[in-house]
Amino acid sequence: MRYNHLGQTGLIVSELCLGAMTFGTVEGRFSHIAGLEQEAASALVRQAFDAGVNFIDTANVYSDGQSETLTGAALRQVGIARRDAIVATKAFARMGTDPNHAGNSRKHLMDEIDASLKRLGMDYVDLYQVHGFDPQTPIEETLRALDDIVRSGRARYVGVSNWAGWQVAKAQGIAGVRGLERIASIQSYYTLAGRDLEREIVPMMQSEGVGLMVWSPLAGGLLSGKYSRTDAGEGRGVAGEGRVAKSGGPADYLDMDKVYALIDLMRPMAEGRGIGIASIALAWLLQRPFVSSVIVGATRPEQLAQNLAASDVALTPAEIAALDEASALGPEYPGWMFPGQLSRRGGASPRRPAPLG
Repeated sequence: MRYNHLGQTGLIVSELCLGAMTFGTVEGRFSHIAGLEQEAASALVRQAFDAGVNFIDTANVYSDGQSETLTGAALRQVGIARRDAIVATKAFARMGTDPNHAGNSRKHLMDEIDASLKRLGMDYVDLYQVHGFDPQTPIEETLRALDDIVRSGRARYVGVSNWAGWQVAKAQGIAGVRGLERIASIQSYYTLAGRDLEREIVPMMQSEGVGLMVWSPLAGGLLSGKYSRTDAGEGRGVAGEGRVAKSGGPADYLDMDKVYALIDLMRPMAEGRGIGIASIALAWLLQRPFVSSVIVGATRPEQLAQNLAASDVALTPAEIAALDEASALGPEYPGWMFPGQLSRRGGASPRRPAPLG
């Protein structure tokens, strides 16, 4: 297991993060993903931390809060000291019927951090994230609430999830001018099968010093090895064992011909190493320089073992080049203008001093 700084912070996290979305049995939005009770959840936590993982991610909305309860209990049952675990949770989603039971307002975030800590059985979380962008709440109000949460000791760092690049850049600018806690990380969808993140969010992260936590690195399971072109169904072209065939998700937004071409390309890479296709897809992500940590979830020990194996996979330069080419994004404005603009600018680029820190 390798470790990275979370963005430009001093916090060091394992390159794989255990996702706790599968923890819990309460009916709700994530029921098709969840289903694990305490014993199974604790076993996965033990397996992950034994492999060198020090980072676990949950959210208040997962199984209506039960995921947080099981996460905290699992860490205690396994005997992991609080100081040895990096715990992240999130708030934004609706948690009740009142108009103020959702969003990124000061009221909701303050209420939810306290509720999350109570369920986790902890005094603080290491990373507190807003789980979505809230157009009904001024960004400055959200940032001031997050700043107060950090200053109160209830969180060490703050992050966002599923924000656009311009939204994070605006927030960083406000934080800098107002002296508020800066956003340390963004949790975003990124996968070999869907590299849209690279158009705007990656340049923003590199400019603003924001770390990346990847969710759904296997495109909702499409790159798990359960699916193939030969048994593809109608409609989305997805068939086989697993939740994607039943619930869609990322498959609704992907070019499935491209996905199956990637699977065909990765299969011999995996078979030659005696590992699963998922390990190859994850290994490709782990070598991306802007990735801080990749969130992996599981319902069974063998699933988690396949995901954890990615840390031991060293893809060759030729394999990386082949996967890069097969998954490359097509040209999109204004990106296709940039090379020409740079060439017309002309002249040698002056050297710039390296960033402090």
